[in-house]
Parts: sequence; structure tokens; C-alpha cells
Amino acid sequence: MTQDKNTYTTGFGAPVDDDINSKTAGVKGPILLQDTHLLEKLSHFDRERIPERVVHAKGSGAHGYFEVTADVTKYTRAKFLSQIGKRTDIFARFSTVGGERGSADAERDPRGFAVKFYTEEGNYDMTGNNTPVFFIRDPLKFPDFIHTQKRHPGTNLKDANMFWDFLSLTPESIHQVTVLFSDRGTPKNYRHMNGYSSHTFKWYNESGEYFWVQYHFKTEQGVQNLTRGEAATLKSEDPDHATRDLYEAIGRGEHPSWRLEVQIMTPEQAKEYRFDPFDITKVWFHADFPPITIGRMVLNQNPENYFAEVEQAAFSPANFVPGIAASPDKMLQGRLFSYHDTHIHRLGPNYHLLPINRPKAAKVNYYQRDGFMTLGDNGGHSPNYYPNSFGGPEPQPSFSEPDFDISGMAKRHSYALSDDDFFQAGELYRRVMTDEDRDHLIGNIASHLCNAQKRIQLRQAAIFYKADTDYGSRVAKGLGIDVGEVKRIAEMSQDERVKATKEGA
Repeated sequence: MTQDKNTYTTGFGAPVDDDINSKTAGVKGPILLQDTHLLEKLSHFDRERIPERVVHAKGSGAHGYFEVTADVTKYTRAKFLSQIGKRTDIFARFSTVGGERGSADAERDPRGFAVKFYTEEGNYDMTGNNTPVFFIRDPLKFPDFIHTQKRHPGTNLKDANMFWDFLSLTPESIHQVTVLFSDRGTPKNYRHMNGYSSHTFKWYNESGEYFWVQYHFKTEQGVQNLTRGEAATLKSEDPDHATRDLYEAIGRGEHPSWRLEVQIMTPEQAKEYRFDPFDITKVWFHADFPPITIGRMVLNQNPENYFAEVEQAAFSPANFVPGIAASPDKMLQGRLFSYHDTHIHRLGPNYHLLPINRPKAAKVNYYQRDGFMTLGDNGGHSPNYYPNSFGGPEPQPSFSEPDFDISGMAKRHSYALSDDDFFQAGELYRRVMTDEDRDHLIGNIASHLCNAQKRIQLRQAAIFYKADTDYGSRVAKGLGIDVGEVKRIAEMSQDERVKATKEGA
């Protein structure tokens, strides 16, 4: 078949068969390394900005410690979690996501919540957000999603049309959109927000048993947020308010702290759970898996030099220690590649040797050599290859993680659209939010979505309507569009909805 001018291709001209679904082993994954389109797309995206971070460009950081407060040895063999009272040095970085380094701290945006644990078995990084869910569940969509949160390629301005066009064409985003446009979308500062792993991880113990786990860092200062009006005032009066607040609070001895809770699920429970436990657009209901408090994080030391410690800090979800491993979560699978890849681009191939990134409590003993910005003795005269018979370091099979089954056809599996994509967002609106929360949510959405074209307003309002009829109706009224028309579009299939609201339809 001859490709026409509208055929999507790779950077080398080969036609792309699917740009929505990564190639996985079975419907639930994990992702296959042979998905060369995904790797090309992510690696190009990682290099789009020089030298600023592509996402999480503006941030603040501080040093501190993590202390274990409960026995979790039946779940994980990780040494830094092996004993009640044990403390591990950490470095945490908080950030906005979409804005540039000069953007305002009070923007409506998710907040990054990354923690580096300097353990005796090497560095362990947790790269989370201040929300328990995310907009998309497949990394193939991530570059496109971030493009819509940045600036229009023609005008170089933020653009409501591309922002809402993508979200309204991606119904799985409804849960995170609902969180983002609530007051939780603008935390008062970094000290008064929670942090979440969002992803599911695998914990395994000394016996080789494994469990699925999610992390919740609960602020001990109490959650506090800004209204739309308060955020607008701060953006003009003090665009660095959260950066200033964290630095000054630690400076005066008010050390912020977070309580770490975990939700734990057995492999058998994962097979039977009503939601896909590896879908980052979903939460595990607390009634089903009650959070367990296991530790406490305290930040008690400001950086001495912002560039050396905060700007050069590099976190990667691929940095595991024995006892903690990846899950089949597709977004996590993509990030295992992308974070390390972008750090190599931004900071160089030896970024892990920088003081803020190198292990503090473990010795690096490997065969990597040379490259830009090599620090230290570069391995001296020791062997730089394996296997060798000159006493070089040896792999230790005892540190391998337990196996788990994967199966399925290797192809680009689509994730079946169902009411599951709308149910949890609806429950958040109906059962968790107060009347005031709902009022603020509708106002926040209407004030932003009103800047998009009417056809996009209709499509997005229909998605809100599918989550909850009151939710969608109130958004429609706030935009001055017909509720009956929104209801009609909401009752269509996704393909019909897209076709009915396409430009020129």
C-alpha cells in the first residue's frame, strides 16, 4: 500500500502503524524493548530542551533523612527499611511540571515530588507527584501530552485549544483533570502538599515472596491549597513564593516532615481487583487496601549551592535497590528508560558521579569508563571489561528479584475504553469533594476551558458529563453551552464523539 502525504512516519520515513499504544507482552504489559517507535519518540523528546529540564524545570530542594517507624521486613528485603528507627540520608526536590525555570510557583500544574535515598545498597529514587494519578497510562502519548502543556509552536503562547483538544481526545485523563482543576491543582507551597508514587512498584522479601505497593507521603503540616484568586495574586506579587517558603522555613528551624504510608496488594489480589492495579490513571480505594504508616521524612538542611545540588540533582525511577523493583505499569516502564536517557543528554554520561547524585553509603564498583566530565580516578588500572580473570567485581545472583508471569501476543494493544475511565473521577466529584470544592472546580475549569473553541468545549464537557451528570451539566452552564447537546455527545461512542466535534464537522 502506497503511503500518502498524511501518513505518520518515523524520523527515517518508515510509516507508523499506531501512535497511541506501546508494544507490550499482552494487554497489561510489560513494554517490549523492540518497540523502536516508542524509543525513538521518547529519546527525541528527552532532547528537546537545552539545557533546561524538559519537564519539572523549576524546582526547590533540600536535604534531610528518612526514618523507619514500622516493621516491613515481611514485605521487602531493602536494607534501608530493615529496622525500626533506622535513618537514611535523603535529598528531595519539589517542582512544577509544565512551566519554564522563570515560571510562577502558583501556576495550576501538578507538582513533582522526588526523593533520593542514599542507602547502603546504592541510591534509591522515588519520582512522584503531589497527585496519586496521572493524565495518561501509555508513555507513547507522553511527548504529545507535554507539548500541549507548553507553548504553541506558531505563537509561542500557552494555548487553550491544544491543551483541551488533547485532553478531550484522551478520556483516561478525566481523573487527573478533575484533581488538577480542584484547589489541589495549586498547593499553598511545597510544605503543605502530599506526595505520591502514583506508580505501582514491586516489593520482595528474603524468601522471594513479592507484593505490589504504592507510596503516599502525607504532609504533617496539613494540606493547604490556594484558590484561583489567591494563586493569581501570588503569581504577580511573588512568583517564587513556594521556593522562598521552603528555604526560609528550613532556615528558621521549622523542618517540614511527611508521614510515609503504603498500600500493599498481593499478586492474587491484583488478579482479581476491579481496576487494573498498574493503570496510573486509577487509585486503589483505601477501603480495599488501607494505607499502613511505615516511616517519616524530614527536611532539615538547605542546599549550599542551588546549581550544584538542586539543578544538577537527577532522579530516575530505574534506580532500585534489592527488595524493590518495577511493575508492569506502562508509564513506569517508559520512564525507566526516559529519565536516565534525558539526564545523559542534560548533564552528560557521568551525571551519576556528581556529588549530589553519587551514592553516599555504598561504593560504586563497575566497568563503565571515560566520557565527558569523568570524575575521580576513572577506575585506575583495573579491568574495564567483564568477564575477566583479574579480580574485577562479579555479579551476585542472590540479589535477583523474584520472577512473575507475563504472557500475551506482542503487538500494540489498545486499552479497552470503559466506564472505568470515568467512574473514579465521578466518585471523587460525588463523594470526596465538598460543595465548596465542587464550586471551585467548576469555576476553575470554566475560566480556562472558555478559551478553547466551542467544539472542544462540547467534547470535554461531554467527558465530564460521563463522569457525573451534575459535573458535566455545571461545566456546560459555566461555559454557556447547551446541556442537552453535551448529553447527546456524551451518549456517543468515543469515535463518534471525536467525529462529531472534529474541525469542520
